[in-house]
Amino acid sequence: MDIEQFFPYRIAVLAEAVSQSLAQVYRERFGLTRDEWRVLAALADAGKVKTAALIEATTLEKMPVSRAVARLASDGLIERLPDPDDGRGQLLRLLPAGRALYAKVVPMVQARQEFLLDALDADERAVLDRAMAKVLERARTLRRQG
Repeated sequence: MDIEQFFPYRIAVLAEAVSQSLAQVYRERFGLTRDEWRVLAALADAGKVKTAALIEATTLEKMPVSRAVARLASDGLIERLPDPDDGRGQLLRLLPAGRALYAKVVPMVQARQEFLLDALDADERAVLDRAMAKVLERARTLRRQG
């Protein structure tokens, strides 16, 4: 097998390259790690969120989420609240400082996203969107089947 042509490898390489090109913005200008940015972004539209839901939304493992939450909380960007439905659980929510930081970062990462996608015309973008949705659904089907 030629690893360079192996579909999962190619997707991983693409995802990493895209992610790193966006990460430059929040890492170099705002001192956020990729995991911290994902947590911040996931909380931006969510209101109060259980930690388990945040783990699912960010596609990160428990420990990276825990580290990101600890750092963002210590920087006064998010707040941890007791979960009334789970004595050991927490609810997380963005604080005004976190919302302000998010508002600064979003236009910059959107501009980079647009730069990447400008390589495609409207038809190619539509095909890419449909193809990604189909492959994602297939991957989820395989995962459910075990």
